[in-house]
Amino acid sequence: MSSEQGVGGSIPSRRAMKWFVYIIECRDNSLYTGITNNLEKRIKTHNNKRGAKAVKGKLPVNLVYQEQYNEKQPALSRESEIKSLKREEKLDLITKGA
Repeated sequence: MSSEQGVGGSIPSRRAMKWFVYIIECRDNSLYTGITNNLEKRIKTHNNKRGAKAVKGKLPVNLVYQEQYNEKQPALSRESEIKSLKREEKLDLITKGA
């Protein structure tokens, strides 16, 4: 098996990979912003207590917002931008969309 393959087939090239910036709402109504290249898996990871330490005691979490990018760097920049927003601005973003 080559280094480009994993269990179940080939791994997508970095160029073909999609990146997601997401906001989840925790049980205590707090919001957490993150980035991933596998959104479904990441939400499951959070809910299985293997995600970010910031949300471990606030489970379950629910996905309330997402944006998709073709490259990692723009997604990282957007994540930083969203993290700098006030809570009210994040709620506005969630309500109105991107």
